[in-house]
Amino acid sequence: MTVCRDCCCGDAVKHPGVDHDAQLEAIRAAAGERHRVRVSECLKVCERSNVVVVHPAPAARRGGARLVYLGDVLEDHQVSAVMDWIDAGGPGVAAVPEVLTGRVFDPADYAD
Repeated sequence: MTVCRDCCCGDAVKHPGVDHDAQLEAIRAAAGERHRVRVSECLKVCERSNVVVVHPAPAARRGGARLVYLGDVLEDHQVSAVMDWIDAGGPGVAAVPEVLTGRVFDPADYAD
């Protein structure tokens, strides 16, 4: 997974009341050694901050699964749902959890 930070994603001014550092640490802790967590400085979809990109497992990618972009991931229960989804297999294996379906977006819709 890729987590956007250090632009408006992770910005306490844009999202007051969200502990962005704690959120990232919770993601890393939940991922443990099972999943890789990358941090991007900016994914250029600031309208949807905080952005998390869920990568399909290699076998799912070979089967046609693609990255899933999630926007507005600001609450702990959303982070938990992302991690549960990844543990269940993620894109191409398990359905997007209902709590996250409204957060799925296509980054091409935000291209300059």
